[in-house]
Amino acid sequence: MVDPVLASRLQFALTTIVHIIFPVMSMGLAPFLVYFTWKDIRSDDPVYEQLRRFWTKIFAVSFVVGTVTGIVLEFEFGTNFAAFSTTAGELFGGPLATEGMMAFMLEATFLGVFVFGREKVSDALYMVSAVAVGLGTWLSAVWILVANSWMQTPRGYELATEGGQTIVHLSDPIAAYANPRFPWMFVHMQNAAVLSVALFMAGVASYYVFRHYQWKYPVENVAFWEKTLKIAIVVLLLTAPFQVLHGDAYGRHVAETQPQKFAAMEAVWETESYVPEYIIAVPTNLQDLTDPRARELFGIGIPGGASWLASGGDPSATIKGLNEFETEAPPVAIVFWAFRLMVGLGFWFVLLAFWAGYRWWRGELRDDDLLHKSLMASSLLGILAVEVGWIVTEVGRQPWVIQGVMRTEDGVSPGLTGGEATATLAGFALVYLALLTLYGYIVARIVRSGPPTVEGIPSAERDVPVTPGTVTEGTDDD
Repeated sequence: MVDPVLASRLQFALTTIVHIIFPVMSMGLAPFLVYFTWKDIRSDDPVYEQLRRFWTKIFAVSFVVGTVTGIVLEFEFGTNFAAFSTTAGELFGGPLATEGMMAFMLEATFLGVFVFGREKVSDALYMVSAVAVGLGTWLSAVWILVANSWMQTPRGYELATEGGQTIVHLSDPIAAYANPRFPWMFVHMQNAAVLSVALFMAGVASYYVFRHYQWKYPVENVAFWEKTLKIAIVVLLLTAPFQVLHGDAYGRHVAETQPQKFAAMEAVWETESYVPEYIIAVPTNLQDLTDPRARELFGIGIPGGASWLASGGDPSATIKGLNEFETEAPPVAIVFWAFRLMVGLGFWFVLLAFWAGYRWWRGELRDDDLLHKSLMASSLLGILAVEVGWIVTEVGRQPWVIQGVMRTEDGVSPGLTGGEATATLAGFALVYLALLTLYGYIVARIVRSGPPTVEGIPSAERDVPVTPGTVTEGTDDD
């Protein structure tokens, strides 16, 4: 039988890991859809109508599944973490309620107009619906991240006793909801979502461009996929470098506000200076995978790199070790390896963006087989980077559910038994796996179906092999 605290944590982790995929897709697609809608209205190029209609399908599916999986998370605060909800409900419940009343309703109200109303409303109203849907999607993130960031850096509260129980009383809403962590989390998360969708677009488009020009299979509306690829590359060139630069500054903020988490990210156990930033860590045996301290003997790192990151430029800066804190350390191995995977993926995305941009500039975008294969292989890596980033954020905060205020083990529902928690964990695992599988199947079908046929764009036969060299339409300079 699994301990109810562990089972509750695993259940929340499972549901969050699956759920976050769908908001990433919808939040990341939102600015693309606003742009496609504007170009569809203002431009005579019918490819923008194709882009809008095609990616709207994936947005709508992501919104629906995200809504279903997200509501469950809010219920889990009552079923599995009732003690936390009782203690922090006055402060934590406000942002969640606002997200539902303001952001979700705004998005849901205009989504019907945006999906089904193109021929039924004016251009101006349709453009308003696109902006409203995108704004609602991003406002949802605002309130969710307000709540989570407060748990990381709680401000604007007082501890009070009611009915013999300690509760968190909201004393300064501005200080609480505009806490120091919120702007960092919001910018990093939203940029990551747009970056993830750009990678997905580039990967899917590369498959069809590669298939058309390298395998010599005619692909219907290949101009659509080339346009998708080029738009994705432009966005990658903007978002990938920014994510790395912002992440560097974000790391310093974490070192200042959550030094124990930062020490776990770097596996610093004893307070020391000139702490290296290890890029590659190779253990001698499998047991060392759970002991990041072993990396010092087998790692390749930048001397003073971690100290430089923590201080903003001083490689001799001192980092407080985990042994100096009064509370037990977070699961260091998980935080340490997740952080490195996230950073490694971030630099890979920068390389991929500049590689693709360079090939496009040289007029060789269609010809680089390795680039297309790399983009295809990287199509889902943006979502993976988001997942491990959240692992660093949430696991690194342990043992606190509210940093410095309430431990996670104290936030679990007091009447919850190990059997109940284990049973719901197994049930949620099955249901969420089924939902994720169904979502993947539907998105795959949309992608395989390709862009819709619109007036002004002739269709071609699909998947009909031809003699190599017979595909000649278009140039690489469109």
